[in-house]
Amino acid sequence: MKKPDWVIEKERGKRAAAAETVWLFGLHAVRDALLNPARVKLRLVLTKNAADRLGEAVAAGGVEPEVVDPRRFDVPIDEGSVHQGAALEVKPLNWGSLEDVCLDGRGAPLVVLLDRVTDPHNVGAVLRSAEVFGARAVIAPLRNSAPETGALAKTASGALERQPYLRVTNLAETMETLKGMGFVLLGLDGEAEAELGAALAGLGSRPIGLVLGAEGPGLRDKTKATCDALVRIPFAAGFGSLNVSNAAAVALYAATTH
Repeated sequence: MKKPDWVIEKERGKRAAAAETVWLFGLHAVRDALLNPARVKLRLVLTKNAADRLGEAVAAGGVEPEVVDPRRFDVPIDEGSVHQGAALEVKPLNWGSLEDVCLDGRGAPLVVLLDRVTDPHNVGAVLRSAEVFGARAVIAPLRNSAPETGALAKTASGALERQPYLRVTNLAETMETLKGMGFVLLGLDGEAEAELGAALAGLGSRPIGLVLGAEGPGLRDKTKATCDALVRIPFAAGFGSLNVSNAAAVALYAATTH
């Protein structure tokens, strides 16, 4: 009996996920990954200088380094990447289920949801802020979002190893699931009438989800409709806008101090 197309597609997706690997680069990102026991480490390529600087992390990482000449640093990363003589091939991290992370995870009952934010530098910066302010997770759609990459890890400055980054099949459905868990979802929209601070003041200790869209298009209509409220960050001038990672940092600070 022939398998249904959806079963075949699901199995194909599982095989692709199992085969997926990521090359991390840069001393900081490689050190933090080597020291992360949850990371599956496959291949470590270092120059002699980088090997000396990463000595303790290499010993703890459990993977034998390939020490190469700096002029023959041949790994599949983007040309021009500042690798500092260190690159590590790994499997993407598995953080577990949405429920486990968002209900029972470490940190405040606070999550960040990103709608079509594809720039790895922006996502890396959001992960860094989320870690600083103790959020439980950063959540993004599997499609049209920045995957786990070396550039993202380098911008995150180690946060990728510690801050859950969950990529979900359907963002709107995930938002509904979070609402069912008790989260109040606040969408950041520069044209909203309500201000972020006022909205937060009325929530007390309820779990909060901050929803941010890509620069330019912002939140999709479906995402806006699924939020409990749309809010804006007030600005002093007649017009103001923030980079999405800066807006996330401001909103996270406000949510943790309200």
